[in-house]
Amino acid sequence: MKKLFVGNLQYTATDQDLTAIFAPYGTVLSAIIINDKYSGRSKGFGFVEIEDDAAADKAIAELNGSQNGGRSLVVSVARPREERPMGGGGGYQGGDDNRGGGRDFSRGGSDRRDNRR
Repeated sequence: MKKLFVGNLQYTATDQDLTAIFAPYGTVLSAIIINDKYSGRSKGFGFVEIEDDAAADKAIAELNGSQNGGRSLVVSVARPREERPMGGGGGYQGGDDNRGGGRDFSRGGSDRRDNRR
């Protein structure tokens, strides 16, 4: 079994479309289009698992660079997923570093509201 990366897909492509592209080359165990987790729209790439390695190699040789829906497909053996640190990254980190906003009355001076009428 080989897992293939398929890139430069049409954004309207479905899992079934991906299966149909690779079915002539052998038994497709799975075909998944990757979608954006926020918008739900396709990211333009996906993964296909083909049962027979020789069939997967033939699919790569024949489909890589071929036209599909006016786009030149990128087909290669999928690389293992890279380990990424847990957590969303960015965002509010907490803490009060006393930068901007509010008034710090310990520094002296007056409260401007006292001067309003």
